[in-house]
Amino acid sequence: MANTSSRTLRLLSLLQTHRYWPGTELADRLDVSVRTLRRDVDRLRELGYPVEARRGVEGGYQLAAGAALPPLVIDDDEAVALVVALRAGAQGGAEGIAEPSVRVLSKVTRVLPARLRRRVEALHAMTVPAGWGAAGDASFDPAVLTVLALACRDDEQLRFTYTAASGEPTERHVEPHRLVCLGRRWYLVAYDLTRHDWRTFRIDRLSGPRTTGGRFRPRPLPAADAAEFVRSGLRELPRPHRVEVLVDAPAPTVRARVGRWGTVEEVDATHCRLLMTADTLNWPMLALGTLDADFTVLAPPELRDELRTWGTRFTRAALAPDGA
Repeated sequence: MANTSSRTLRLLSLLQTHRYWPGTELADRLDVSVRTLRRDVDRLRELGYPVEARRGVEGGYQLAAGAALPPLVIDDDEAVALVVALRAGAQGGAEGIAEPSVRVLSKVTRVLPARLRRRVEALHAMTVPAGWGAAGDASFDPAVLTVLALACRDDEQLRFTYTAASGEPTERHVEPHRLVCLGRRWYLVAYDLTRHDWRTFRIDRLSGPRTTGGRFRPRPLPAADAAEFVRSGLRELPRPHRVEVLVDAPAPTVRARVGRWGTVEEVDATHCRLLMTADTLNWPMLALGTLDADFTVLAPPELRDELRTWGTRFTRAALAPDGA
């Protein structure tokens, strides 16, 4: 059983998920008796946390909704995730949040324990900025990311299970080089010791990373940097949809809005052609929706069909309900 202080912090962390916890389930998670749980809840109340209790057989606990709470308690993985998101915001992830993100990032970093500061600094140092979307939009497992980042920094060999697009898992033994966040995904660039070549691994398909203790001398990467290596690999992937759109807006305007996701060709001073390739049509439609300009779909015909479907759905949503 954890000591009283650490157990109380763990209880607070669980309650801060803003869900209702049955008493028996919460006690099981903390590995304590229901009676000990009640004492821990009372201790939180003494510290100023408004914990509500429900009596009876199905009784339990939750923090009062909307209450002004003392500082949040977060675990190690949550701290790493917070720093990653703040760094994305500080790098201009969305208009108006860069400056506040820098301020909060500075405050959070200063109070991180040494063990966590080492992890987030390694993650920052070993991640190559790449564009094509913000890191804050990408899904990731903080524990996996930090294992990979530390291995990259320390030049230590890794083993992990990798699941291909076909669903087939394989065991990999690599020399990790850098992490790249590109197009809403995280990638590991590494030299594959089994295939004797450089490879890019999608981190959402990677599981169970573990260091081997074996060190290596870094090899020269066959690209300007890790981000360019990932980009070149993605360009070679087959993409079934090739989108061509004539946009009623100047090329510089369109390029500033969606240039990272496609090629913009000037037609004249007020029109341009936008070319994109994609696995599905959903992402091109979202990009077109951000143009704030009229456009004509030249190809493929399926895109026009999808736009009609979306248009009908959005029109229904925009209609006022009966009696409004």
